[in-house]
Amino acid sequence: MLLTTCAASTGTTAWAQQGAPASAPVAPANGVDPDAVQMLHTMGSYLQSLQRFRVFTELTGERVLADGQKLQHSARATLEVDRPNRLRAVMKSARTEREIIYDGRTATLFSPQQKYYASVPFQGTVGKLVEALRERYGVELPLADLFSWGTPEAQHQKFDSAMFAGQDYVGNDLCDHYAFRQSGIDWQIWIASGDKPLPRKVVVTRTDDDARPQSISILSWQPGFSIQPSTFEFRPPAGTKKIEAVQLPTNKG
Repeated sequence: MLLTTCAASTGTTAWAQQGAPASAPVAPANGVDPDAVQMLHTMGSYLQSLQRFRVFTELTGERVLADGQKLQHSARATLEVDRPNRLRAVMKSARTEREIIYDGRTATLFSPQQKYYASVPFQGTVGKLVEALRERYGVELPLADLFSWGTPEAQHQKFDSAMFAGQDYVGNDLCDHYAFRQSGIDWQIWIASGDKPLPRKVVVTRTDDDARPQSISILSWQPGFSIQPSTFEFRPPAGTKKIEAVQLPTNKG
């Protein structure tokens, strides 16, 4: 699972040329609680059932300097989704802004600040688009795990540990708090209690880096939100230049 993609990533690599818990844990930190794993599947099934939604995320991440000092940075993203094959993602930070627009036929990356865009033909679900952008162009969609949780691929995840860690509020929502360990990362998730188990907060800590940088994402939801079809149409603003989309080199090893 690409938990790091829960961060509101605003960059690309090759697409273009230019408080204390309310209750104590009920499972040991070094064991895998099947109920914790099952809750991930329950949450994922609910996410996959959402036909149309808007979700906002506020991200706080860390950059580690050569001497080990950590610098925080922030970013935000908005995703509007109309399943199975329409998406608009807007990613902003103080340094950059990116948009990804997909209408079921064409995927476009737009950079308002640099005034360029690149478009490629694509047909498939939003989940398949997320995979294709990552594998072909090195582009990470923020909150990409929203499209893998609840799918058959997610059923095969391997955990070093999984535990229930009590309850906390995220905003006005009482949430069940879970903690997981996998190769290279520790991560936590807060899932809204009740019959709408939406993820409301995700914390990812890299354990494959001695500095253990961390990212924190707070998610706000509008499920069932009415989205205009024009949201998924891209019309290049005046003065915007179209450039070629460059694929990552094929690994022949």
